[in-house]
Amino acid sequence: MSVNDQVLSYPIPNDAALDPPAEWAELRARCPVAHVTLPSGDGATLLTRYEDVKQVLADPRFTRQLNAPDAARLSADGGGVFSSEMATIIPDSGEEHQHWRRLVGKWFTAKRMNAMRPAMIRIAEDLIDDMVKRGAPGDLRASLGFPLPVYVICDMLGVPAADRDRFSYWSDTLLNLTRYGKDEIEAAQGEFFQYMSDLVAAKRAEPGDDLLSELIAVGGPEDGGLSDIQILVTGMALLVAGHETTANMIGKMVSMLLADRSRWERLLADPSLIRTTVEESLRFDANSGFGLPRYLNAETEVSGTVLPRGTTVVCSMAAANRDETAFENAAEMDLTRSPNPHLAFGSGAHSCLGQALARTELQVVLEVLLRRLPTLELAVPVEELERVEGLAVGGLREVPVRW
Repeated sequence: MSVNDQVLSYPIPNDAALDPPAEWAELRARCPVAHVTLPSGDGATLLTRYEDVKQVLADPRFTRQLNAPDAARLSADGGGVFSSEMATIIPDSGEEHQHWRRLVGKWFTAKRMNAMRPAMIRIAEDLIDDMVKRGAPGDLRASLGFPLPVYVICDMLGVPAADRDRFSYWSDTLLNLTRYGKDEIEAAQGEFFQYMSDLVAAKRAEPGDDLLSELIAVGGPEDGGLSDIQILVTGMALLVAGHETTANMIGKMVSMLLADRSRWERLLADPSLIRTTVEESLRFDANSGFGLPRYLNAETEVSGTVLPRGTTVVCSMAAANRDETAFENAAEMDLTRSPNPHLAFGSGAHSCLGQALARTELQVVLEVLLRRLPTLELAVPVEELERVEGLAVGGLREVPVRW
């Protein structure tokens, strides 16, 4: 049975942790606008071609209003709802959204990231020191991949790093589509909301040199700033997005490079390839997670198919990034690929606000690992790496390494 004749379950399962599902290539070739069933049981439309995904992500008719009455639920128990209910507090489109991006985006410029780079390097050095002291084999995800982005985003927001395990759990409940029941999700979100509410109140009383304090200092909406609830939800969103995606990407990137030893050796021989390697790792990542869901508020056409108003569309950036019509030898990992217009950070007005931060963290990790642990290798066969199941953001359960 071809992909045209069936309704696939989505996300599409795959046994190999680093490889794409075989269905992606068939979908791009024969069924670029496909009907799928989500974990909730609701139906949605899946896009896998590069041009289609790029078109939809840039089209304001495809909104983030996933709480609309006729929008597909991502999961039966309400997992993954952070992008719908709470996200409506942050303006979704138009001038209001651009105003929010301008206020928050000042903290995520390439210039500011370069200024933070020495501190990131020190954090990476310290974490690697600790991993080496504990001895090989070690888990790169737990030792370096997870804590580094957490320390960085905590510092930017003025959140005590000692609380990182708490919001690790909270973000997992917000991003996991299958692991938690509705009561547990609601309880975790309530705790997270209260934590951030208390933090914003503390910053108002005693401002620091951090993003939340600066947003408060701008004033309320009447002064060109944000309301308290918008500041609070912005903090929650940045804490979740600022560590979970990059933490998982660090583990996947290093695993991809070590899965074929010649890639790691090439970087050791020519560290100037670090920047293009990071971009290619982002493009080549076949385990990026759920993709970006969008709700269509007006009938429109994609790839020759008319989509009615009320359609929920899932954009698979990972599948689009393997599209041979957009990338020559798309199935190969080319560390010198340039230009590399991948869609890992989305596209258009809603492209990832923190992409300069993620890029800098990934570059720093490679730079320090190559220098400190040139003999690094996977401690298990690549076939034994396991994906984290149910998470809206794709990742590996562990990245066992030795050196």
